[in-house]
Amino acid sequence: MEINFWNIDASTLFKNLQSQPTGLDEATLLVKQQESIPKNKRRSDFEKTVRLFIKQFSSPLVLLLMVAIVLSAIMGETTDVYIILFILLSTGLLSFWQEYNAGKIVEKLQSLLQIKSKVIRGGHECIVAASEVVSGDVIKITAGDIIPADCLVFETNELHINESALTGESFPVRKEIGVVDADTPLAKRTNSLWKGCNVVSGTGKALVVDIGSDTVFGKISESTDRATITSFEKGITHFGIFILKITVILAVFVLIVNIAFHRPLMEAVLFSLALAVGMAPELLPAINTIAMSAGAKRMLQQKVIVKKMSSIQNLGEVNLLCTDKTGTITNGEISVSGIYDIFNHSSDFVRHLARLNAHYETGYSNPIDEALKKLPVNTIGTSLIGEVPYDFTRKRLSIGVQMPTERLLISKGALTNILEICTTVYIKDGQLKPNPVIQIVTDDAIEEVKGQTRPIEQYQDIIQKQFELFSSQGFRVVGVCYKKIDNDAIDTTLEKDMVFAGFILFNDPVKSGIALSLQKLRNMHVNVKIITGDNKNIAQYIGSQIGIINPIIMTGSDLEALPSSELNKKVKHVHIFAEVAPNQKEHIIEALQTSYTVAYMGDGINDVAALNRADVGISVDNAVDVAKEAADFVLMEKDLGVLAEGILQGRITFANTLKYIFINTGATFGNMFSVAVASFLLPFLPMLPKQILLTNFISDFPYLAIAGDEVDTDDLKHPGKWDFKLIRNFMIVFGLHSSFFDIVTFLTLYYGFKADETIFQTGWFTESVMTELLILFIIRTRKSMFKSRPGKYLFWFSLLAVIFTLIVILTPLSNELGLAIPNKEILWAIAGILVLYVITADMIKIVFFKRNK
Repeated sequence: MEINFWNIDASTLFKNLQSQPTGLDEATLLVKQQESIPKNKRRSDFEKTVRLFIKQFSSPLVLLLMVAIVLSAIMGETTDVYIILFILLSTGLLSFWQEYNAGKIVEKLQSLLQIKSKVIRGGHECIVAASEVVSGDVIKITAGDIIPADCLVFETNELHINESALTGESFPVRKEIGVVDADTPLAKRTNSLWKGCNVVSGTGKALVVDIGSDTVFGKISESTDRATITSFEKGITHFGIFILKITVILAVFVLIVNIAFHRPLMEAVLFSLALAVGMAPELLPAINTIAMSAGAKRMLQQKVIVKKMSSIQNLGEVNLLCTDKTGTITNGEISVSGIYDIFNHSSDFVRHLARLNAHYETGYSNPIDEALKKLPVNTIGTSLIGEVPYDFTRKRLSIGVQMPTERLLISKGALTNILEICTTVYIKDGQLKPNPVIQIVTDDAIEEVKGQTRPIEQYQDIIQKQFELFSSQGFRVVGVCYKKIDNDAIDTTLEKDMVFAGFILFNDPVKSGIALSLQKLRNMHVNVKIITGDNKNIAQYIGSQIGIINPIIMTGSDLEALPSSELNKKVKHVHIFAEVAPNQKEHIIEALQTSYTVAYMGDGINDVAALNRADVGISVDNAVDVAKEAADFVLMEKDLGVLAEGILQGRITFANTLKYIFINTGATFGNMFSVAVASFLLPFLPMLPKQILLTNFISDFPYLAIAGDEVDTDDLKHPGKWDFKLIRNFMIVFGLHSSFFDIVTFLTLYYGFKADETIFQTGWFTESVMTELLILFIIRTRKSMFKSRPGKYLFWFSLLAVIFTLIVILTPLSNELGLAIPNKEILWAIAGILVLYVITADMIKIVFFKRNK
């Protein structure tokens, strides 16, 4: 809807959209849903399938070869044209089928993580997928929600929105009801919500106006590519460009040599292009996609949902995990352990205040309020006046309650943030009695005044001692305060001159199997650091519970005092970061990234910046929407054991992708170099273009099974690492090794057996195919190939490729491909060369990787 809705009052807009504050009626909703289909519908399955198929043949080298084939057909070489086209089509179809299946896995994963929205329709609340929200819908929003569409706010309570994704403004924007000028800049439209932004704090209701591509976010998405590139993808791109340069240089060189030797021009062009297609790592994008989808499928079996496929490789590189303690280190099942006044007495009065505060809370659902709601409470004669929702700046929740005889503002939150708004302290009736659970020495000089309040300054030491003692025993401490009010509306200005009532103690015990999970990660050479907003006493207690002796703890205030250069050095030695503000989490991750590949695990609004900043962001299935949206992976169970399995699968995917790169650079580069040498020495082409392409097709067939190959246990003990220098050195060493045996082959054929053109091409075709198939089994493991078992599909696909090769050279089919059935002596000679090739390649490989460990 192309209107400046922020310049229209809510009642008029409701009328224009055929809606009302209770939502769309059923008849109007059906019409709206039909109208919205074109806006929300993605490309049809058929269109996506066609695009994927065309992509298999869109390589510049393949396109050049196709042009050359057409020219060859015009010149009358129709048999070769059909054969070459058949080979190209078969290769493309093979790659297409694998990528198509990989895409289906991705779609399944995406369907598991649909963002939901709370919508009011016909006066009833319901939960629908964000993509199903239509213009005219009324949505309810609370902290952690992602805005599903562009909307006009018509009801708000301390609603603050993070709009940085659109405006670049880092501070949340307060939203208010009203009308603003039509030409007001987007960042100042305080009555509007924008798709893709998220709720930081507060609650509200809004009328949906624009959806899909009509939203501000949708228009930006159409004109820009918002995808981020991982470090592995950068490495792959660098490698692809490197190989392409070598391919072009060698192909042009071979073309020039063949023309210089007065060989037919079209034959020389076809030969050079076929050589370039065979050398280029054209399967690399497909292998990468297939490997990632196979990894994603395996991860799903381990209860890890992959949101961003490209991050699987990064997960394989992770060597540091940063996590909050709640639900990861601890059970995440918070319970109330006690409620006390400042003198350590169990207090029914404080309990009543705390329970009322939790009972009437309507904003962001959290474990603390859920635990308090389990306690009995008498709400007869009470009602809600209003609330100021919790946010991560104030760190408190305030509720206005109408009591039977008076009105109270009740606040609870982090002790420090509660104390800063208190000027007095509540003194309970009765004599001081020692608490049987937790002992503390009180100031005997303090005279308790029955049912009265005293200035808080007199009790600061007692409050602090209580707090430190509770924290040192592992309890999470929340403060409670109150005051009498006369107001009809509640806002932050009332949070002052309050009376401190006491403490609520929450217990969240350490998980029973956490020590084993941490040890498993350590065995995988993944360090773990805890980042928490809890105070350092709790952090130290938790550290001791999970086996960290004398943990090194750094607080948020310590962080503020350190310059960046010094921070980068010190963070490496810290075990636990405590009393950390949300914005400091991002700085910690950034400092750690100078030494580690960092994964961050979080599930709250305050974790979003850190999730975005980390190399790998991990959230959980019950996290707030904005945290799940920011994450690369979502765990179905918040368990480090599950995460360890996910990291393991990431390493398997990483390792299998590198196998193709090593194999491609080894054998293929060697063959290319050999052809360049052969072009100088032979009076004919060492292989025909169709034979080169057939060699490429046969070797590609089992390569597509690499994604599911077994990976040696030793290769999974350490994080993967993209090392371009290692790949380049490998290419040189194994390329020259492969070339050596190629040259031995053609010297044996040409000078030893005096082979003619057809027999020579047959012998070299056989040796080239077999070496490319054998190198797969040699390079797939860093141990001796005889000590590592390959994946079953890799083995059987390779066996089929060998059988097909034998059929090609030992049956009449060889004539159509320009080959001939070789005699036994030649076959035995090639077999001997292959045996020596395997033995020497396996030995060189072991030495190479030991020196480059």
